[in-house]
Amino acid sequence: MAPAGQAAPVLTVPPDTAGTRAGWQLVRTIALPQPGAASLDRRGNLYVTDRQHNLRQYGPDGQPLNTYSPPLPGHVMQVEAWNTAKVLVFYDDRQQALLLDRFLSPISELPLTSFLDGQARVMTLAPDDRFWLFNESDLTLRQLDPTQKRFTITTPLDILIGRSRPDFRFLREYQNNLYLVDRVGGVYVFDNLGNYRKKLPFVGLTYVGFRGDELYYLAADGVRFFHLYNLTERVLPLPVAGAQQVLVSDQYTYLLLPAGVRVYKTPGK
Repeated sequence: MAPAGQAAPVLTVPPDTAGTRAGWQLVRTIALPQPGAASLDRRGNLYVTDRQHNLRQYGPDGQPLNTYSPPLPGHVMQVEAWNTAKVLVFYDDRQQALLLDRFLSPISELPLTSFLDGQARVMTLAPDDRFWLFNESDLTLRQLDPTQKRFTITTPLDILIGRSRPDFRFLREYQNNLYLVDRVGGVYVFDNLGNYRKKLPFVGLTYVGFRGDELYYLAADGVRFFHLYNLTERVLPLPVAGAQQVLVSDQYTYLLLPAGVRVYKTPGK
Protein backbone atom coordinates (compact mmCIF):
# COMPACT_ATOMS: atom_id res chain seq x y z
CA MET A 1 0.00 0.00 0.00
CA ALA A 2 1.41 3.37 -0.99
CA PRO A 3 2.44 5.65 1.89
CA ALA A 4 0.80 9.04 2.35
CA GLY A 5 2.30 11.71 0.15
CA GLN A 6 3.53 9.32 -2.54
CA ALA A 7 2.80 10.61 -6.03
CA ALA A 8 0.81 8.53 -8.48
CA PRO A 9 2.63 7.39 -11.61
CA VAL A 10 2.04 9.90 -14.38
CA LEU A 11 2.84 9.56 -18.07
CA THR A 12 2.86 12.63 -20.27
CA VAL A 13 1.91 11.65 -23.79
CA PRO A 14 2.12 13.39 -27.18
CA PRO A 15 -0.95 15.38 -28.29
CA ASP A 16 -3.86 13.28 -29.55
CA THR A 17 -4.20 14.58 -33.10
CA ALA A 18 -7.56 12.90 -33.74
CA GLY A 19 -8.96 14.39 -30.56
CA THR A 20 -7.47 17.78 -31.39
CA ARG A 21 -9.23 17.79 -34.77
CA ALA A 22 -12.53 17.36 -32.94
CA GLY A 23 -11.70 20.18 -30.55
CA TRP A 24 -10.20 18.01 -27.82
CA GLN A 25 -6.62 18.39 -26.63
CA LEU A 26 -5.12 15.56 -24.57
CA VAL A 27 -3.07 17.09 -21.76
CA ARG A 28 -2.04 14.07 -19.69
CA THR A 29 -2.62 10.38 -19.17
CA ILE A 30 -2.56 9.17 -15.56
CA ALA A 31 -1.67 5.49 -15.14
CA LEU A 32 -4.19 4.35 -12.53
CA PRO A 33 -5.67 0.88 -13.17
CA GLN A 34 -9.34 0.50 -12.22
CA PRO A 35 -10.02 4.01 -10.88
CA GLY A 36 -12.91 4.18 -8.44
CA ALA A 37 -14.94 6.92 -6.76
CA ALA A 38 -13.95 10.41 -7.91
CA SER A 39 -14.77 14.06 -7.27
CA LEU A 40 -13.70 17.60 -8.17
CA ASP A 41 -13.22 20.49 -5.76
CA ARG A 42 -13.96 24.16 -6.42
CA ARG A 43 -10.36 24.79 -7.48
CA GLY A 44 -10.56 22.14 -10.17
CA ASN A 45 -8.44 19.56 -8.35
CA LEU A 46 -9.29 15.93 -9.03
CA TYR A 47 -9.71 13.28 -6.32
CA VAL A 48 -9.92 9.61 -7.30
CA THR A 49 -9.50 6.29 -5.50
CA ASP A 50 -7.30 3.48 -6.76
CA ARG A 51 -7.68 -0.30 -6.43
CA GLN A 52 -5.49 -0.31 -3.28
CA HIS A 53 -8.07 1.93 -1.57
CA ASN A 54 -5.81 5.02 -1.63
CA LEU A 55 -7.27 8.44 -2.38
CA ARG A 56 -5.17 10.38 -4.88
CA GLN A 57 -5.27 14.13 -5.46
CA TYR A 58 -4.23 15.75 -8.75
CA GLY A 59 -4.05 19.33 -9.91
CA PRO A 60 -6.43 20.54 -12.63
CA ASP A 61 -4.02 19.48 -15.40
CA GLY A 62 -3.40 16.05 -13.85
CA GLN A 63 -0.20 16.79 -11.95
CA PRO A 64 0.00 14.58 -8.82
CA LEU A 65 -0.35 16.47 -5.52
CA ASN A 66 -1.08 14.22 -2.53
CA THR A 67 -2.10 10.68 -1.59
CA TYR A 68 -4.04 9.42 1.42
CA SER A 69 -3.52 5.76 2.35
CA PRO A 70 -6.01 4.47 4.94
CA PRO A 71 -4.65 2.40 7.85
CA LEU A 72 -7.40 -0.14 7.19
CA PRO A 73 -8.70 -1.11 3.74
CA GLY A 74 -12.30 -0.41 2.91
CA HIS A 75 -14.62 0.09 -0.03
CA VAL A 76 -15.02 3.77 -0.90
CA MET A 77 -18.60 4.30 -2.06
CA GLN A 78 -18.31 8.04 -2.44
CA VAL A 79 -15.83 10.91 -2.38
CA GLU A 80 -17.13 14.47 -2.05
CA ALA A 81 -14.67 17.37 -2.43
CA TRP A 82 -16.93 20.36 -3.21
CA ASN A 83 -16.82 21.69 0.37
CA THR A 84 -14.34 24.58 0.56
CA ALA A 85 -12.27 23.12 3.40
CA LYS A 86 -12.98 19.38 3.68
CA VAL A 87 -13.05 16.20 1.64
CA LEU A 88 -15.50 13.45 2.60
CA VAL A 89 -14.63 9.80 2.05
CA PHE A 90 -17.51 7.42 2.74
CA TYR A 91 -16.70 3.74 3.37
CA ASP A 92 -19.95 1.85 2.95
CA ASP A 93 -18.59 -1.56 4.01
CA ARG A 94 -17.56 -0.38 7.46
CA GLN A 95 -20.15 2.44 7.66
CA GLN A 96 -17.64 5.18 8.33
CA ALA A 97 -17.28 8.78 7.18
CA LEU A 98 -13.77 10.23 7.05
CA LEU A 99 -13.03 13.93 6.72
CA LEU A 100 -9.70 15.07 5.24
CA ASP A 101 -8.28 18.54 4.78
CA ARG A 102 -7.14 19.92 1.43
CA PHE A 103 -3.75 18.23 1.83
CA LEU A 104 -5.46 14.87 2.52
CA SER A 105 -4.52 14.87 6.19
CA PRO A 106 -7.22 13.33 8.44
CA ILE A 107 -9.45 15.74 10.37
CA SER A 108 -11.99 13.41 11.96
CA GLU A 109 -13.83 10.12 11.62
CA LEU A 110 -17.53 9.48 12.09
CA PRO A 111 -18.70 5.90 12.77
CA LEU A 112 -22.29 5.79 11.55
CA THR A 113 -23.09 2.77 13.70
CA SER A 114 -23.04 5.14 16.68
CA PHE A 115 -25.98 7.11 15.22
CA LEU A 116 -27.78 4.99 12.67
CA ASP A 117 -29.99 1.98 13.21
CA GLY A 118 -29.60 0.55 9.75
CA GLN A 119 -27.29 0.73 6.74
CA ALA A 120 -26.29 3.90 4.91
CA ARG A 121 -26.08 3.33 1.16
CA VAL A 122 -24.81 6.75 0.03
CA MET A 123 -23.62 9.83 1.89
CA THR A 124 -22.55 13.39 1.18
CA LEU A 125 -21.44 16.55 2.96
CA ALA A 126 -23.67 19.63 3.14
CA PRO A 127 -22.30 23.20 2.98
CA ASP A 128 -23.05 23.68 6.70
CA ASP A 129 -20.87 20.62 7.56
CA ARG A 130 -23.87 18.42 8.25
CA PHE A 131 -24.19 15.08 6.50
CA TRP A 132 -26.90 13.75 4.22
CA LEU A 133 -27.35 10.00 3.87
CA PHE A 134 -29.82 7.47 2.56
CA ASN A 135 -30.68 4.69 5.01
CA GLU A 136 -31.55 1.70 2.87
CA SER A 137 -32.78 -0.28 5.87
CA ASP A 138 -35.87 1.90 6.37
CA LEU A 139 -35.82 3.85 3.06
CA THR A 140 -35.29 7.28 4.61
CA LEU A 141 -33.28 10.30 3.57
CA ARG A 142 -31.64 11.76 6.66
CA GLN A 143 -29.57 14.74 7.70
CA LEU A 144 -27.08 14.20 10.52
CA ASP A 145 -25.70 16.99 12.67
CA PRO A 146 -22.40 15.66 14.05
CA THR A 147 -22.14 18.52 16.56
CA GLN A 148 -25.51 17.77 18.15
CA LYS A 149 -24.94 14.04 17.53
CA ARG A 150 -28.47 13.55 16.23
CA PHE A 151 -30.53 13.44 13.06
CA THR A 152 -32.18 16.79 12.34
CA ILE A 153 -34.18 15.83 9.22
CA THR A 154 -35.82 12.54 8.22
CA THR A 155 -37.73 12.12 4.96
CA PRO A 156 -39.44 8.74 4.32
CA LEU A 157 -39.11 7.62 0.69
CA ASP A 158 -41.15 4.41 0.76
CA ILE A 159 -44.15 6.01 -0.95
CA LEU A 160 -41.96 7.60 -3.63
CA ILE A 161 -40.15 4.35 -4.32
CA GLY A 162 -43.30 2.23 -4.27
CA ARG A 163 -42.87 -1.34 -5.45
CA SER A 164 -39.73 -0.66 -7.46
CA ARG A 165 -36.37 -2.15 -6.54
CA PRO A 166 -34.11 0.92 -6.42
CA ASP A 167 -30.34 0.89 -6.73
CA PHE A 168 -29.10 4.11 -5.13
CA ARG A 169 -25.55 4.98 -6.16
CA PHE A 170 -24.85 8.66 -5.49
CA LEU A 171 -25.92 11.64 -3.39
CA ARG A 172 -24.93 15.28 -3.78
CA GLU A 173 -26.13 18.70 -2.58
CA TYR A 174 -25.76 21.49 -5.14
CA GLN A 175 -27.29 24.99 -5.32
CA ASN A 176 -29.66 24.33 -2.40
CA ASN A 177 -30.97 21.08 -3.85
CA LEU A 178 -30.16 17.48 -3.05
CA TYR A 179 -29.78 14.93 -5.84
CA LEU A 180 -30.21 11.21 -5.10
CA VAL A 181 -29.24 8.97 -8.04
CA ASP A 182 -31.19 5.74 -8.47
CA ARG A 183 -29.71 3.67 -11.30
CA VAL A 184 -33.11 2.07 -11.90
CA GLY A 185 -35.60 4.91 -11.44
CA GLY A 186 -33.82 8.18 -12.18
CA VAL A 187 -32.58 11.14 -10.16
CA TYR A 188 -34.68 12.21 -7.16
CA VAL A 189 -34.45 15.93 -6.36
CA PHE A 190 -35.10 17.39 -2.88
CA ASP A 191 -34.67 20.87 -1.43
CA ASN A 192 -32.10 21.49 1.28
CA LEU A 193 -34.70 20.71 3.98
CA GLY A 194 -35.29 17.25 2.57
CA ASN A 195 -38.62 18.02 0.88
CA TYR A 196 -39.22 16.09 -2.34
CA ARG A 197 -39.40 18.27 -5.45
CA LYS A 198 -39.26 16.09 -8.55
CA LYS A 199 -37.59 13.21 -10.33
CA LEU A 200 -35.41 13.60 -13.41
CA PRO A 201 -35.89 10.75 -15.92
CA PHE A 202 -32.22 9.87 -16.30
CA VAL A 203 -31.92 6.12 -15.72
CA GLY A 204 -28.92 3.82 -15.79
CA LEU A 205 -26.69 6.34 -13.98
CA THR A 206 -24.27 5.77 -11.12
CA TYR A 207 -23.03 9.37 -10.91
CA VAL A 208 -23.98 12.92 -11.86
CA GLY A 209 -21.78 16.00 -11.87
CA PHE A 210 -22.46 19.71 -11.87
CA ARG A 211 -20.89 22.57 -13.77
CA GLY A 212 -22.35 26.05 -13.46
CA ASP A 213 -26.12 25.75 -13.85
CA GLU A 214 -25.93 22.35 -15.54
CA LEU A 215 -26.11 18.76 -14.38
CA TYR A 216 -24.07 16.38 -16.51
CA TYR A 217 -23.84 12.63 -16.89
CA LEU A 218 -22.20 10.01 -19.09
CA ALA A 219 -24.38 8.71 -21.92
CA ALA A 220 -23.87 6.46 -24.94
CA ASP A 221 -23.37 9.43 -27.26
CA GLY A 222 -21.07 11.46 -24.98
CA VAL A 223 -21.53 13.75 -22.01
CA ARG A 224 -25.04 15.12 -21.69
CA PHE A 225 -25.56 18.49 -19.99
CA PHE A 226 -28.98 19.26 -18.52
CA HIS A 227 -29.69 22.88 -17.60
CA LEU A 228 -31.18 22.96 -14.11
CA TYR A 229 -33.40 25.98 -14.77
CA ASN A 230 -34.01 26.17 -18.54
CA LEU A 231 -34.49 22.36 -18.63
CA THR A 232 -32.63 22.21 -21.93
CA GLU A 233 -30.13 19.48 -22.79
CA ARG A 234 -27.02 19.36 -24.95
CA VAL A 235 -24.52 16.65 -25.75
CA LEU A 236 -20.74 16.80 -26.06
CA PRO A 237 -19.29 13.81 -27.95
CA LEU A 238 -16.19 12.35 -26.30
CA PRO A 239 -12.81 11.91 -28.02
CA VAL A 240 -12.50 8.22 -27.08
CA ALA A 241 -14.87 5.39 -26.19
CA GLY A 242 -14.88 3.20 -23.10
CA ALA A 243 -15.11 5.80 -20.34
CA GLN A 244 -16.58 4.51 -17.09
CA GLN A 245 -17.07 7.98 -15.62
CA VAL A 246 -16.59 11.56 -16.74
CA LEU A 247 -15.91 14.66 -14.66
CA VAL A 248 -15.97 18.17 -16.13
CA SER A 249 -14.41 21.28 -14.57
CA ASP A 250 -14.28 24.82 -15.94
CA GLN A 251 -11.33 24.03 -18.20
CA TYR A 252 -10.71 20.29 -18.22
CA THR A 253 -12.56 17.03 -18.79
CA TYR A 254 -11.44 13.84 -17.04
CA LEU A 255 -12.22 10.46 -18.57
CA LEU A 256 -11.96 7.53 -16.16
CA LEU A 257 -10.98 4.47 -18.19
CA PRO A 258 -10.04 0.94 -17.08
CA ALA A 259 -6.32 1.72 -17.38
CA GLY A 260 -6.36 5.19 -15.83
CA VAL A 261 -7.48 8.78 -16.30
CA ARG A 262 -7.18 10.92 -19.42
CA VAL A 263 -7.11 14.67 -18.89
CA TYR A 264 -8.35 16.78 -21.80
CA LYS A 265 -8.75 20.48 -22.40
CA THR A 266 -12.48 20.88 -22.86
CA PRO A 267 -13.35 22.10 -26.39
CA GLY A 268 -13.81 25.86 -26.43
CA LYS A 269 -11.61 26.37 -23.35
